[in-house]
Amino acid sequence: MRFKKLDLNLLAALDTLIRTCSVSRAAEEMYLTQSAMSNALARLRDHFGDPLLVQAGRRMELTPLAETLRDPLREIMARIEMAMETTPHFSPATSTRCIGIVLSDYTLYALIPSLPRYIAREAPGITLDLKPQHMQPYVLLEQGQADLLIVPEMYCSPQHPTELLIEDPLCCLVAAESAHPAQRFTIEEFSAAGHVVMQPPAKSESYAALACREAGLVLRVAISTFAFTSIGDLVIGSQRIAVVQERLARRLIDEKGGLRIVEPPLPLRPMRQMLQWHRARAHDPALSWMRDAIIALSKSG
Repeated sequence: MRFKKLDLNLLAALDTLIRTCSVSRAAEEMYLTQSAMSNALARLRDHFGDPLLVQAGRRMELTPLAETLRDPLREIMARIEMAMETTPHFSPATSTRCIGIVLSDYTLYALIPSLPRYIAREAPGITLDLKPQHMQPYVLLEQGQADLLIVPEMYCSPQHPTELLIEDPLCCLVAAESAHPAQRFTIEEFSAAGHVVMQPPAKSESYAALACREAGLVLRVAISTFAFTSIGDLVIGSQRIAVVQERLARRLIDEKGGLRIVEPPLPLRPMRQMLQWHRARAHDPALSWMRDAIIALSKSG
């Protein structure tokens, strides 16, 4: 089938070539011979009047035109993949669907730790592809690389539906035997202490750091870490403070001991943890079932 003189079968090849920047890897992914993929690239070059991929040393790089085609082409292919995956009927007990979810280790540890166990019991054929949260997680929705996001509200896209899972207050986690006050910090005590801070990818600002800055509180960073689940160990046996979500704090206290909660000196905006999905997937029965499961587990957690 052709559209404006382009064989539409070549779109999948172009998407894979742009993503892999390799004729051999693209051929492998599409179960084609390398010569067949080279022929597809030659036809694409002829159609666009552009080399699309050029040799740069020992690797291939995209031309400016190929770079401009990357995102719109990926969205087109993602829409096709979504349509192919959606079925009118869904049975959790027999489904073998793979569902990709973007989330942080905080979410997996403190918000829905029982999700894998629930899936194993209710839908044993379903596989989960858990992906780490980054600055623009909704891009993975639009590119078809994820089915659901579980992220703070500030990371959601206004273009796709969302549902609030929980509002999680922020609190201060300290060592149980520390010299910190029993109930609430003063601004001076809070500012003087060393802080353990979660450092998101790409050196962006964590939600807790953002909330503190909004309240006018200064964090004197003593340790930065890439994992929420490491925070308890970095606080125990010290005078350090970690501003964290209350669910995380209570889970760490229950599992590790040697920790307690102190209130921050000023009110901090609670984290609104959202569930988001692509607008084209709103009526996908498998994802509807998964959304309901996540919502129920987050309420019971």
